[in-house]
Amino acid sequence: MTYQIISKAIVSLLCLFIFSSSLYAAGGIDDDRWIVRLRGIHISPDNSSGDIAVNGAAVGGSGVGVDSDTVPELDITYMLTRNIGVELILATSTHTVRSRGTLGALGRVINTEVLPPTLTLQYHFNPEGTIRPYAGIGVNYTQFYDEKVEGPLDIAGSDVRLDSSWGFAAQLGVDYMLKDNWFINADIKYIKIDSTAKFSNTPTSSDNVEVDVDIDPIVVGLGFGKRF
Repeated sequence: MTYQIISKAIVSLLCLFIFSSSLYAAGGIDDDRWIVRLRGIHISPDNSSGDIAVNGAAVGGSGVGVDSDTVPELDITYMLTRNIGVELILATSTHTVRSRGTLGALGRVINTEVLPPTLTLQYHFNPEGTIRPYAGIGVNYTQFYDEKVEGPLDIAGSDVRLDSSWGFAAQLGVDYMLKDNWFINADIKYIKIDSTAKFSNTPTSSDNVEVDVDIDPIVVGLGFGKRF
């Protein structure tokens, strides 16, 4: 599944390159259309959820929260015009989900890997300046993988699955140009990620246990890049 998502993203980017090359040629725009950035990012989830439900009945005052993570991020931008670009954001992170409220004594309940490729359409406000701010809006697809039951719910045969998510993404950032098209970058993003965690074969026997989670992270990044 992870391989398929990355493959589709690469194909989409290649199609965009072919289409937008004609725009550049028609408009007489110069080279340096590719921008590659490498950032360190801190992912801070919103940490809100619904009540944990057992066989469809909510356990009042219960819920879960999602831990933050700090990871590297690679993004690739292709400039359609001097001011407008499309950016593909690639990273993967690991998060622990903990129970809260009336079921807080359970502690850790899930550990999962997260792949959230995000595509944004950007406007670059000062593309020829030393300080180059930009803003973007777009779409995110989040795939959860290698989900594992943790803590007291982790018994032989227990399992958990998190639904994938489509959501809105927004970003603000700035590039500070150095020499030879190198620059320093700062960036902040909001990503809408909603999922439902579904447990099976836990100590609740044959009960169906689910919880809706609003992850909705703020992602703050700092790094460097180069324009080609």
